[in-house]
Amino acid sequence: MAETALHIGRKISRIRELRGMKQEALALELGISQQAVSKIEQSAEVEDDALSKIAAVLGVSAEAIKNYSDEAVIYNIQNNYEGSNNHGANVGHQFNFNPIEKLVELFEENKSLYERLLASEKEKVELLKDKK
Repeated sequence: MAETALHIGRKISRIRELRGMKQEALALELGISQQAVSKIEQSAEVEDDALSKIAAVLGVSAEAIKNYSDEAVIYNIQNNYEGSNNHGANVGHQFNFNPIEKLVELFEENKSLYERLLASEKEKVELLKDKK
């Protein structure tokens, strides 16, 4: 096997890029620095525990990262696009890329934060009214 086939860090980097995610965003989700993410992406091997956490943030399984290849992605795109009559074997890769769900989740989280902030501000106003 070629070194790139075994280089887990490069696979993480490639999947992150396909997700449209910057290193800073991945670092924030993992609770580590951007430099730490950079170091991980330069590593040929990544501990299973760390790989599981990274996979969860990227929305894929650890196995999907280990088995990732650009060739498989290109194959899936070429053979599984909408309208394709080829319903052949899936090459064994499962990617759960759904940025819309993530956007909706972030929107709901933002809405919740806004509502809590608004409630807090209302409490402050009531306290100030009571002091007068």
